[in-house]
Parts: sequence; C-alpha cells; structure tokens
Amino acid sequence: MLNRDFNSIDMQRRALDASWLRQRVLSNNIANVDTPGYKRQDVDFESMLRDYMTTRKVQMTTTDPRHIGVAANAALQAHVTTDKSTSMRLDGNNVNIDVEMAAVAQNAIKYNAVTAQINGQIKRLKAAIRGDV
Repeated sequence: MLNRDFNSIDMQRRALDASWLRQRVLSNNIANVDTPGYKRQDVDFESMLRDYMTTRKVQMTTTDPRHIGVAANAALQAHVTTDKSTSMRLDGNNVNIDVEMAAVAQNAIKYNAVTAQINGQIKRLKAAIRGDV
C-alpha cells in the first residue's frame, strides 16, 4: 500500500511539473499576443497520462535490494507543442487572448486540485507514521 501511495505522489508531482510548464507556456503566449508570426504553444500532459494509464502493462518490481528498479512512469513527461494552424490575423499570429486567459484559469484550478490531493496524502502518511489511524 505504501508503495502505491508513493507512486501516486510521484504521478501527482509530474502533473504539477506539467502544470507549471503549461503556466510558463501560456504566459509566453500572452506576452507574444502582438508579435507578428508568433504561433501559440501548449502542453498536453493529460492525453499522455490517459494513454499511459490505458496502455500500461504489468508493473515491474524488484525482489532484492541490489536489483535495479524500473520506473514504469519514467517516460511520462510533458512536452511543449506548437499550434501551426493558420490564423485569422494578417500578421500570422494565432494567439487568442481570451482562449489563453481561460486556459490560465483552468490550469490554476488543476494545479490547486493536485496540490490539495498531495497535501491530503502527506497528512495521511504522517498520521500513519505517528500511529494516529
């Protein structure tokens, strides 16, 4: 059970890292809203996580402390993608400030939700260590 909790915290840490990266990318989009030819970027961690969760097979475990462990989710990383779609603007920029601001708000909500989940798990682990369960 403890191993499952730590794996869950690791996945949530990766989600926080992806959210932090997405915030940087969205801020960059907003900063370049008037830059001619700029193409918006985004981070799509959710679809990668969904694909990982539906395709993962047996998780490897070690039977001896001298064995090298294999992290099943080591390849799960967030990547920045560029939206090369055409723009309605003559300068070639495809950033829509309303879309970006909505994405910033949505990203903040997701970040806060994951942070609350991690805090809850840590509180439960501390209670178990102290014997308060």
